[in-house]
Amino acid sequence: MSQETAAQPAMGGAEGGAPMADKAAEQAGGGAAPNQGKDTTAQAPDLRIDQRSIIYTGSITIRVDNVTDNAAKVTGIAAGAGGFVGGDERHSGDGSSTATIKLRIPADKFSTVIDQIAGIGNEENRGINTEDVTEAIVDLDARIEVQKARVESGKRLLAEAKSLDDLVMLEREVATRESDLASLEAKKRRLSDLTSLSTITVILLGPNATVSDDGDDPAGFLGGLANGWNALVASLGVLLTVLGALLPWVIAFGVPAWAILQLVRRYRRRDNLPVVTPAAEAPTSTP
Repeated sequence: MSQETAAQPAMGGAEGGAPMADKAAEQAGGGAAPNQGKDTTAQAPDLRIDQRSIIYTGSITIRVDNVTDNAAKVTGIAAGAGGFVGGDERHSGDGSSTATIKLRIPADKFSTVIDQIAGIGNEENRGINTEDVTEAIVDLDARIEVQKARVESGKRLLAEAKSLDDLVMLEREVATRESDLASLEAKKRRLSDLTSLSTITVILLGPNATVSDDGDDPAGFLGGLANGWNALVASLGVLLTVLGALLPWVIAFGVPAWAILQLVRRYRRRDNLPVVTPAAEAPTSTP
């Protein structure tokens, strides 16, 4: 009986989270109204770029005379803009050195930094992508507020638990709600990090370095056909390598074994030959 009565308030708290969140939102809005006045139109102009949440990502390829020196310039430009180096991979060679540096730059300095980096050498390639995540962040904010209300209602029900069964069930429910809330907040932090700090991948090439063409492979049927042909050629190469490694052993052991087998067969044939006895001569009659 106690389990049934406890289940009802628990479910009621889970379903009543949204109304409670609505009440909280109304109270928050009512408290802010005296200070802001009629500010309903102030939240609408999300069409302006400075009020939207946008993720900026870019890549730029530059050919330089000295990769090491210019890599230091790139990191200096990032530090001067308030950013930092998120990754640095370098390959040395005689005139073919390369460096791939990933920068995290404040979003408002994105264009300035990428233009400064382009000026240190001969720009060969540039790509810039943007992703508007304003709606995703607004949705996350609403879901976080609702989930917070559900957590609070679960805690109130937990404080009013009258039996051990109710206590265990409500503790499990509150833990689940808190876990969901933590997941939503982690997603919000991730989006906030991506929108506040843009990502720029800088590729520095030495005078004789070559650019990888991995990203220029055809897609669709032609891409699948090319990949299949490459796989077939690679498989045949492996097969021929194995055959080449086994061939000396086959010659060294196979030829003597074949000769011995032929001799054995020849001797067996001789042993199995039928013995032919001469026929008896018929007696000659005398006249």
